[in-house]
Amino acid sequence: MKRMFPDKDWISHALTHNVERVVGEEDLGHRLLTGRPLRIKFGVDVTHPLIHLGHGVSLWKMREFQEHGHKVLFLIGDFTTRIGDPTGKSKTRPERTEAEIERDARLYIEQVTKILIDDSSVFEVRRNSEWYGMMPLSEFLGLCRKITHARLIERDMFQKRMGEGSEIYMHELLYPILQGYDSVVLKSDLTIIGSDQLFNEMMGRHYQTLFGQSPQAIMTTVITPGLDGKEKQSKSLGNFIAISDTPSDMYGKTMTLPDELIVTYFRVYTFASMEEIDAYETELNNGANPRDVKMKLAHALVSLYHGTEAADNAQENFVNTFQKKQVGEDVGEVTVKLPLSITEFLKESGHVKSNSEARRLVDERGVRMEGETITDPQHMLEEGDNGKIIKVGKRYFYKIVTQ
Repeated sequence: MKRMFPDKDWISHALTHNVERVVGEEDLGHRLLTGRPLRIKFGVDVTHPLIHLGHGVSLWKMREFQEHGHKVLFLIGDFTTRIGDPTGKSKTRPERTEAEIERDARLYIEQVTKILIDDSSVFEVRRNSEWYGMMPLSEFLGLCRKITHARLIERDMFQKRMGEGSEIYMHELLYPILQGYDSVVLKSDLTIIGSDQLFNEMMGRHYQTLFGQSPQAIMTTVITPGLDGKEKQSKSLGNFIAISDTPSDMYGKTMTLPDELIVTYFRVYTFASMEEIDAYETELNNGANPRDVKMKLAHALVSLYHGTEAADNAQENFVNTFQKKQVGEDVGEVTVKLPLSITEFLKESGHVKSNSEARRLVDERGVRMEGETITDPQHMLEEGDNGKIIKVGKRYFYKIVTQ
């Protein structure tokens, strides 16, 4: 498998690139210098088997450690999935059957091995039912005796629920204990996570210390806004690019990214050199068409997950569809006087009858021009937009024609 990360100064790179913070950084640095392979805990509850670029940041970081001989322990939370971590949720998680969990666990493994090295020397799959499925009640109560209610209730998710007057169920309070004890069983040296899991993994350090182990280091990776330019990538919000998306979908989704995030996505989600990215940033600052730079970003992302040939085909398809105006026979010409707002254009096209209906289409991200989503209902179409194609929904195309 192709090496993706440099050998030179790799420890410094691993501890800083795309890293938000490291708990226990000094100790981690010492462990890395010993040359002993680290055990890196990567745990997932099997709730929705879809991995997006945001998850990919942590996975690529683990891949970096794998390339230098360290082992990822991919922990399928088949037991804890039935309990449910309330992270960011206002309601308890619905229960899942064992068959559903096992089916989706296999889908997770298929996706993560697009990034992680699937070799037994650096990759091992575990399930926490191995220990929780046979743990005596007395042993579990012993774990509960090692933490206070006051400590557990500090968690921001619980504080939010209490502030809203919502219920907190006992099994949810116990979840951080289970996730923490996972680190003891696995003898984890390091875990690489999103910041929303920091509380639970600090429980891991707590329990490891009590059991006489060196506490794991915790690395949190950077988080970027999703395709809406606002919230982080989320399956529930639909503002994400999945690593399992088809080449055309991945390319097309990337082209809807707000212009101000192009450089950020290059830095966080691609392997472009800093010099190359700085050059793109300079181009944009000097007035280059953001679409052209965004096409390079889309090509880089598709190449990373599907290969260069697939990226070339996806780009050709995009160009044929949006730049060469090969959108079929259903494109309608709309003759207007520019400048004109997108809201007024939609009314002129006859697609909507009112300003409110036009605004709703824009707010729902249903309007694109040349493949780029229009997010402002007052976006102005200028003289330079003559001849461009406006796509509304999935099936309707309108060509701008000036009077």
